[in-house]
Amino acid sequence: MVPQYCIQIAKDAIGACLEGRKIDKGSLLSIHPELSEKKATFVTLTLHGHLRGCIGSLIAHRPLLDDLISNAESAAFHDPRFPPLNSAEADAIQIEVSLLTDPQSVEYRDEDELKKIIRPGIDGVILRYGNHQATFLPQVWEELNDFETFFAHLGMKAGINANPIAYHPEIYTYQVDKIKEN
Repeated sequence: MVPQYCIQIAKDAIGACLEGRKIDKGSLLSIHPELSEKKATFVTLTLHGHLRGCIGSLIAHRPLLDDLISNAESAAFHDPRFPPLNSAEADAIQIEVSLLTDPQSVEYRDEDELKKIIRPGIDGVILRYGNHQATFLPQVWEELNDFETFFAHLGMKAGINANPIAYHPEIYTYQVDKIKEN
């Protein structure tokens, strides 16, 4: 279960950047010591129902508080698909925070076997082939809701092609616990 205060921390991180101030991490850690545990997060921003930024970590490599702040700032100001968020947009965005489980390697022989392993709507997927890598959170299944379309877009995102399974890439799955701003 993602605590509600994670949304507020992400929102405060974005506001702090816009206002040129720092977040009081010490105070947050004294109130919520669990924020010092290493966790991997994704922060997704939407504006009027459309993606406005999404940045995250696949592997837990720093405390939850630091990961959350960094990914909120990056989603708002450093997602290469969008210009930096402005103050008016910051007031209108909706924030979603996802906590990721550790990725698990998937062993498969062919596409048919992979289809039996991957759970649409449940599994986030990391596709890795050589120097190419991409991921889709489980939430992406809502828009790309069949296996072929999901993997075609994932392959294009990785820079491989629209039929990435033909290359027999490394596949990892993970799950998320998420909370969305009301």
